[in-house]
Amino acid sequence: MNGQIYPRLALTNIRKNARNYVPYILTCIFAIAMYYMLHSLSMNKKIEETVFGGATMMYILEFGCHILAIFSFIFLFYTNSFLMKNRRKEFGLFNILGMEKRHIARVNFYESVFVAAVSLAGGLVVGIILDKLMYLLAARLMDAELSFGFYISLQSVQNTVIIFGVLFLLIFLNSVRLIHCSKPVELLKGGHTGEKEPRVKFPLAILGIACLGTGYYIAVTVKNPIKALTLFFVAVLLVIAGTYLLFSAVSIAFLKMLKNNKSYYYQTAHFISVSGMMYRMKQNAVGLANICILSTMVLVLVSSTTSLMTGVESIIKNRYPHQIELRLHTEEQGAIKRAENIAEQAAEKSNIRITKMTTYSNLQFACVYKGGNEFIVGSPTETGVGDIDNVHELNFITAEEYARYFKENITLSEDEVIFFKNGNLFSENSFTLFDKEYKIAGFTDKFLTDGMMLSDVTSTFGIVVKNMDVLKELEKKQKRVYGKNASSLISYCLLDTDASAADTVPLYKSIDRELRSFCGKNDIFYMGACRESQKMSVYGLYGGLFFIGIYLGLMFTVATVLIIYYKQISEGMDDKERFEIMQKVGMDENEVKKSIRSQVLTVFFMPLITAGVHAAFSLPIIRKILLMFSMNDRKLFITCNICCYLAFALIYSAVYVLTARMYYRLIRR
Repeated sequence: MNGQIYPRLALTNIRKNARNYVPYILTCIFAIAMYYMLHSLSMNKKIEETVFGGATMMYILEFGCHILAIFSFIFLFYTNSFLMKNRRKEFGLFNILGMEKRHIARVNFYESVFVAAVSLAGGLVVGIILDKLMYLLAARLMDAELSFGFYISLQSVQNTVIIFGVLFLLIFLNSVRLIHCSKPVELLKGGHTGEKEPRVKFPLAILGIACLGTGYYIAVTVKNPIKALTLFFVAVLLVIAGTYLLFSAVSIAFLKMLKNNKSYYYQTAHFISVSGMMYRMKQNAVGLANICILSTMVLVLVSSTTSLMTGVESIIKNRYPHQIELRLHTEEQGAIKRAENIAEQAAEKSNIRITKMTTYSNLQFACVYKGGNEFIVGSPTETGVGDIDNVHELNFITAEEYARYFKENITLSEDEVIFFKNGNLFSENSFTLFDKEYKIAGFTDKFLTDGMMLSDVTSTFGIVVKNMDVLKELEKKQKRVYGKNASSLISYCLLDTDASAADTVPLYKSIDRELRSFCGKNDIFYMGACRESQKMSVYGLYGGLFFIGIYLGLMFTVATVLIIYYKQISEGMDDKERFEIMQKVGMDENEVKKSIRSQVLTVFFMPLITAGVHAAFSLPIIRKILLMFSMNDRKLFITCNICCYLAFALIYSAVYVLTARMYYRLIRR
């Protein structure tokens, strides 16, 4: 056979199958462009140099590249399987007409080369053109300095070509395997081969419900944010496994139930739709489960990162309630007074007025609380309590400093305290600590905090004691237990000024320089923080997370749309002859439309509803994880989730309208 016929046949096949190939090629271009842009950003040193937290951002971008590469492999393999299914009849016809399988493989090779060449060229061109736009967008989200200019990352081009070149090669080899392992008759009937009515596999159905139930239980019951981060991936794996089992086993049981309901089943539209779905539910189940999982990923990623970015100002103010925070690990009054003087002198030199200065000392250490009125000091292992949910923080301050800050007169004896619950359920009249009982003179909803307590990563009990002598005694006792890991008394100097954001940072640097020198000479451990400086760092981190969330969310949304598109095209081709036969035996066009609407609606919106249920059950565990980022605005978090679900549902419904029309046009031909 003339060697030039293979490329011509390949081009003719692509052109005649444009309805299937064009979306596939566009998706390949999109995936390649997305990967190039993300990889180029991860190689852009300007982000690391100009963004606070730039190193963390670079790590997040690099991690995103790995996720995108893995997802592209899985997704493009999956979409190519739809192409192969619809092409098998064509390959079978070539085989019957005299072409050997090796000749078909050569045609397929040229098709793969043309698709790969167009996709790589188009993807790299689009990626290079949009790369600068993505950089400017990322820099804007991270509140970084914008630098203009244009460059091409050769390393990103090389990585993209290698990764997607290998991917296209593996897809081609898989296609050759399918061609060589199939008989000509199987190829001819491949696009129309249905399945026998499946049996209900009760063990799989029970296992699916058990996996989902366990995953939901973990998500709803986890209390500690650190534990939530550990268990999150376990819950995700259980829900993914449960979703596949749900759609493959439970969906069949559901269809069987509809079939046994004679008043529902023996209606024209329902009869055809239920029977049609049932006989091919095995292949439907995988596609529906994929759509559901991808939809859940979009909802969780976008809603979580959006809530972080939307609430970033509130997060910063909660975490840093004062403009400048100076922290000295000492209770010596001379050192605290020196810190005050340094702050006042620096403010005077800068012509800035200090509107409020607060100084106080506290002692904070961990304990184990498992109910009742006893606080046990020691690690969970030493105390025999292995659950991290029982680990809490105790934060002690003196009555004098509490009264000065809140302008309240309080009097306590040595064994009396005022108790701040911080949202925890504690209603005892006393508690025991280091074998000593303390009476609770009263409860309060106010407490001096450095901002960490509000993040609620570890639940904190605030306790007001009589005086500094009680604090020092508690410090000694916990040092006997924790040794070198023990906490020490910390003195705070908290400043608020009338300075603008631009002037606050130079003031802080001046104070920090002088105080660091003083503490170094006097062997005092010191740490400082400035809200405006930290703001840039937080914007860098949260902006990066938001960028990655939207980036991957967009990729998963496109994947969902494409899977739906190919699913509708594939099923439309399968159902064409079936509906033609039905019309020949008396079924009119309106009944065809009703049947199609019933079938498409039943199958189409099942993944969206299930994804909504998954997302709803994930709210508690996601919120616990976000607490580690100081995101504790529950109302904002829930609002973002609802808005993201509604927006995604609109996109999903628009896809339904478009693909349902396409499905109906295929049936009518």
